[in-house]
Amino acid sequence: MRRSDREITDRLEQIAVLRRCDVCRLAFADGDYPYILPLNFGMEEGEELTLYFHGAAEGYKYELIAREGKASFEADCSHRLVLDEQKGACTMEYESVIGYGVVEFVEDEREKLAALKAIMRHYGREDFAFRQEVAAVTCVFRLRVAHMTAKHRFKR
Repeated sequence: MRRSDREITDRLEQIAVLRRCDVCRLAFADGDYPYILPLNFGMEEGEELTLYFHGAAEGYKYELIAREGKASFEADCSHRLVLDEQKGACTMEYESVIGYGVVEFVEDEREKLAALKAIMRHYGREDFAFRQEVAAVTCVFRLRVAHMTAKHRFKR
């Protein structure tokens, strides 16, 4: 990391940044260009950090998951434009987390429901009552985080 003064090295602080983010972008290898998409997410923290995602039961991302099984991720939040009109300069405050890991489909119905609850918990609605027929046609997948880094910049 070029700016080590902005690096967040404490794992709990890195996870706290992720908790403040409302979108996580996944990037998959796809020939000459990466394929990146923004997704809602949830997470489970333990010895290993696991990010959970969901979507319709078909789509190109699933082909990439089945083919490669690896992805990078990025999430950012706390954006604030900071202007210094006297100097004619500006900067941006932010917090961000990036990393990579292995992506797997969640097939077990109990684990799938727990993952959907983790996603809803991330958005403050763990108590949401899923209709069984909707959950049954929802694809759930997880990214087991192998490595992550985080940084922030606050100009206050």
